[in-house]
Amino acid sequence: MRILLVQEEIQTTQYLRKALTDSGFTVDVVRAGSAGFQTSPRTRYDLLVYDASPEVAHMPEFRSSARQAPVLFLTDRNGASGRVLAQNGGNYLFKPFAFSDFLAKVQGMLRWGSDQAPMTLSVAGLELDLVRHRASRDGKRLNLTPKEFLLLSLLMRKTGEVLSRAYIADQVWEINFESNTNFVDVHIRRLRSKVDDPFPQVLIHTVRGVGYVLEERPAG
Repeated sequence: MRILLVQEEIQTTQYLRKALTDSGFTVDVVRAGSAGFQTSPRTRYDLLVYDASPEVAHMPEFRSSARQAPVLFLTDRNGASGRVLAQNGGNYLFKPFAFSDFLAKVQGMLRWGSDQAPMTLSVAGLELDLVRHRASRDGKRLNLTPKEFLLLSLLMRKTGEVLSRAYIADQVWEINFESNTNFVDVHIRRLRSKVDDPFPQVLIHTVRGVGYVLEERPAG
């Protein structure tokens, strides 16, 4: 089995490479953005192990060249990337992790394959790149904060479903929603100012007395 490590942290990479090699795997290592990262896709890999930090911005093109090999993301528990991957069902491990847990995850993915999370979400011209942490609508880049990105990814993942304010507060901020506050409404309003206001079609809708839903509706 051949594994590719796409990493930024040299110390972590060296540790994982030695441990995987000792476990019988063939391991190649590249740093994201390096020349090697551009040439390595010529080799077929059984698994990609990928540092899911927001700064790494090359994954979608590389994954396509790698013939859709399953991807294991390594991410920080409190980082926005970790929350997005967790919400979208991706294969991931939170750092720091024990090598025994890492090896078990690798072996499981190689044995059974991977129900790979989508790399992008798309609704009516609104696109969200879950790995690059980039959002755009009709080709125009949207400048979102990490929490706005997380909020939008939740709405897009649940397209067509009405989400209560309590559910949104729990999923995005991990807090208990107080019904006498407008905390969620304020953040939805800010998100709308970037996602909807500059465009002719509204995608984020209010369901009075319930919450919010993101969906494409017929004009009028």
